[in-house]
Amino acid sequence: MVRRIEVSGAGGVRLAAWEFTDPPKAGAGREGARGPGVLLLHGLLGRAAHWAETARWLSTRHRAVALDQRGHGRSEKPADGPFDRSTYVDDAEAAVEQLGLAPVTLIGHAMGALTAWQLAARRPDLVRALVISDMRASALGAASQREWAEWFRSWPVPFATLADVRKWFGEDDPTLERPNPPRGDFFAEVMAERSDGWRPAFSCRQMLKVRDTWVHDAHWEELALVECPTLVVRGLDGELGRAEAQEMVRVLPRGQYAEVVDAGHLVHYDQPDGWRRAVEPFLASVLPV
Repeated sequence: MVRRIEVSGAGGVRLAAWEFTDPPKAGAGREGARGPGVLLLHGLLGRAAHWAETARWLSTRHRAVALDQRGHGRSEKPADGPFDRSTYVDDAEAAVEQLGLAPVTLIGHAMGALTAWQLAARRPDLVRALVISDMRASALGAASQREWAEWFRSWPVPFATLADVRKWFGEDDPTLERPNPPRGDFFAEVMAERSDGWRPAFSCRQMLKVRDTWVHDAHWEELALVECPTLVVRGLDGELGRAEAQEMVRVLPRGQYAEVVDAGHLVHYDQPDGWRRAVEPFLASVLPV
């Protein structure tokens, strides 16, 4: 069962949360009925639905909720933001508190992982454990932002069909080193049909504005403030290199490391079985069942 729950984020922005579990039985306690809370945070350009497979296996033992972050999915896309880091952390904090998930395990991919560890650093009382998937702690710099702007301009929008979306992002995108069908599926899920064809369901201008709030800064100091058990996961072909990932584990007071073979940046999408094998034992070691 999947049900949508509306959350009020920072400044009253409407956020869509999706619970992948059966509702509790009447009279049962919160954690005893649904299991310990897990909040899943997607990356830039993503949406809560990208966590569906992960959330389903989580929901057999835990209360799994995925959040569409502002500007993404079914959540509100305020024209003028704000889209700063503090606001995204405020949104996640609001979701944890309004949904009664604390003490929560945060599982984040890329931008969502940064939001997760910033929340864990700010509110250690709310966070029981943390999983960081393919997010760097180092600054990426202005060149990275320019590359993203150029990449957005290269998209051949509108796409005539979703098959065209899958083919371009999974095969024809010049930034690809080799074909990656799961990547095509990932992007097919964030397109919306318009009168002239298929276009992104998000604003590329807004996404660049969101990204601009973190690419110029390093985030090591906040990482060092995370007190809870934390798993750093990388795909062998992802954006987070092994040396940096292992340094993140060293900086974390209670850090652990895992890597997934044959996976790129979209670790949980590229290799869902390998992702589960990396994450599930960690969760079993830190969460009550």
